[in-house]
Amino acid sequence: MKTDFFHEPELEFGTGRHIDIKFGLMNYGPFDFDSSLARKEIRLGIVGTPETIEGVAAWLEKCRSGIPAKPSKRPNLFPGFPGFGAGMQLCADFVLDSQLQRAIPQKNFDELCQGPKTDEALLKIAQLYLDELEYLSEKTTADVFVCAFPFVLVQFLEQEEDEVDEDEVDNDTINQYSEQGIVIIPSKLILHDHLKAQAMRFGKPTQIIRPSTYDEQKRLNSKKASGEKRQLQDEATRAWNLYTALYYKAGGTPWRLVRNLSEFPTCYIGVSFYKTPDETKLLTSTAQVFNERGEGVVLRGGTAQISKDDKQIHLSAEDAYNLLKNALQIYRREHKNFPARIVIHKSSKHNADEINGFENAMQDHSIEYELADFVSVTNSSTRLFRGNLYPPLRGTFLDTGEESFVLYTKGSVDFFSAYPGMYVPRPLGIRCDQVAATPAYLAQEILALTKMNWNNTQFDGKEPITLRCARQVGQILKYVGKNDHYQPYYRFYM
Repeated sequence: MKTDFFHEPELEFGTGRHIDIKFGLMNYGPFDFDSSLARKEIRLGIVGTPETIEGVAAWLEKCRSGIPAKPSKRPNLFPGFPGFGAGMQLCADFVLDSQLQRAIPQKNFDELCQGPKTDEALLKIAQLYLDELEYLSEKTTADVFVCAFPFVLVQFLEQEEDEVDEDEVDNDTINQYSEQGIVIIPSKLILHDHLKAQAMRFGKPTQIIRPSTYDEQKRLNSKKASGEKRQLQDEATRAWNLYTALYYKAGGTPWRLVRNLSEFPTCYIGVSFYKTPDETKLLTSTAQVFNERGEGVVLRGGTAQISKDDKQIHLSAEDAYNLLKNALQIYRREHKNFPARIVIHKSSKHNADEINGFENAMQDHSIEYELADFVSVTNSSTRLFRGNLYPPLRGTFLDTGEESFVLYTKGSVDFFSAYPGMYVPRPLGIRCDQVAATPAYLAQEILALTKMNWNNTQFDGKEPITLRCARQVGQILKYVGKNDHYQPYYRFYM
């Protein structure tokens, strides 16, 4: 076995580079700040109760002049938010106008949240928002829609459901929504995903905001016997995350990967799988197409099957062919040319049929399959230990001498002078199913792609953006009918 360490990849911002997203934006501005198409104003259409609309608008006004840093011995981990507007590095301002706001009476939520959390109740709650979003889409020029949830709704979504066997629930789904604080206890219908799926028809990305974002008193109680409030990110970090997400959803490019001009133009594709809501059909594949700017395009693939041989989810050769063919056609539509290199990240091993289908699609588009890397990325059960109080450094790479390699994308970070997590980090397992590049090169590429999540300005994400987004897209696409229109850009799914 052999270990190696990869230094933190830099990102490119408006006038410079930095390894940290917050410091990069503070010092150099968004990547596209000097573009003639860069957003200078972002019109926010806000739907909620009178109280939540007022709360969101008042807090954004406060953020405009900046939020002080959290007192800490680790200032690099908790920098202040600098504010935004004309003359600032974060130059895009938010337009908060009463004509862009639609109020839902609080009593409507009180009535619907009195009973148990059923699909019927959740559908009615979603419709309250959808009716008002439809009005805003027809009568205003909002760039991004904000759905401001009242506290009674957040409490309602937390209801225990005794009939749910949590052992039978997909852990990825639990973890994803636990992190967002929107859905903790699984239910048949996920309000967050259903609402985003149905709102796509209005042609504007949506942002869901909980009251704890702008009011720290509106936090749910923890599960501890003490009944204390749940932990919350510091206010400056919340401001950073929301501003960046809204900027990206409005069409901006906050940062991008640094691309060496000697490298081949690359198309990154993530493939994941999801069940239909009624769970009567086999999993369906989704894919996400990215370039170094992080521009994501959503694809909806064909059906997938669980193989009898390895018990993993796979595409047929035909579906693999069609998935990559469609991805390449969309890439050409966006960039006016085909990429020279293809990288496919998949959450299960690439089998012979899939590789054959992908290679045929590349051959039909005159792309040399010698420049293709088919990589499966999962959680690894291998753990490393340091002679230190902290876990291994993010960027630690282990060559096991076998088919799988280990990469720590969560771990101690020198720039923070700390390990910023709460639990023992679990590394990624990287399997080079069929590749042209070296495992070390592919691992460094994955490390860089973990920094391309516009919902989080802390740069030590665990998954590469390819798989993270493919999984998020699947959770929302499950609520879009087979013949329904769906938006092709990732900003509608985050």
